[in-house]
Amino acid sequence: MKLVRHAAAVAVVVTGGALALAAPASASASASAPTAARSAAVAAPSEAPVAKYNGACGTGHKVIDSANMENLGTTFLTYNKTTGENCVVTVRTKPGAAVNMFARLSSKTGGTATDKGRFTTYAGPVYIEAPGECVTWEGGITTYSTKGTGHCG
Repeated sequence: MKLVRHAAAVAVVVTGGALALAAPASASASASAPTAARSAAVAAPSEAPVAKYNGACGTGHKVIDSANMENLGTTFLTYNKTTGENCVVTVRTKPGAAVNMFARLSSKTGGTATDKGRFTTYAGPVYIEAPGECVTWEGGITTYSTKGTGHCG
């Protein structure tokens, strides 16, 4: 994206003699590029959570990351800046009969917390205090998994 904008700006400078003609063309090209990129980002299935965060981590926890497992559900990583507590919960898109699910969270100093079993709606929450530390978090529903994702902060 930055390369496209940079190239468009160079084209305007290089074609300086035809500024009236080049400016509208590069302006429309650079205006359409971000729009196309935004549309692609919104359309990407892994960008937006397929399940809604259910608040299971509690008051003060804000979602800072998420990962989908196809259309089955989403694992959410939350953080409470007041307590320095991280939390992970895996939420199904459509609750139903109990299936194998898990939520796992670990850090260098906080160890590992896991909730694993057969659940109808969600697995977790699991908590670790790790302010300013990198954590590894993952979740799974049936045979799908987020495959371990890192988050530092």
